[in-house]
Amino acid sequence: MTTEALTATSFEQAVLGNDIVLVDFWASWCGPCRTFGPIFEKASATHPDIAFGKVNTEAEQPLAAAAGITSIPTLMAFREGILVFSQPGALPASALEQVIARVRELDMDDIRAQSAERPAGGPPPGDSQAASATT
Repeated sequence: MTTEALTATSFEQAVLGNDIVLVDFWASWCGPCRTFGPIFEKASATHPDIAFGKVNTEAEQPLAAAAGITSIPTLMAFREGILVFSQPGALPASALEQVIARVRELDMDDIRAQSAERPAGGPPPGDSQAASATT
């Protein structure tokens, strides 16, 4: 599967309409974004069962603001419509593969329970589990 450009009108449908969704928030002027872009594209070809989306933060400023993007590139991962990972910075291919593996392994019953208990503005449920893949 190739990456899909996501907009304010298509973002929610993409996140809710797929089991796993990875989203790259980027801008054309961002050097690290240009470094991460080909890594993200290659992963999309390697994992056709995962939806890969890209949000151009310049063209979609309200969407980037609503997502709380303060640094780019930022990678977000959603599983069953729930944000389970969010991290700024260009990941190397091996770290991206680890994030994908961790997101696949998440116990979604546990994540849904964490999500129900999570205070507003807290870290995404499962974020620490998926984030441990990049450390």
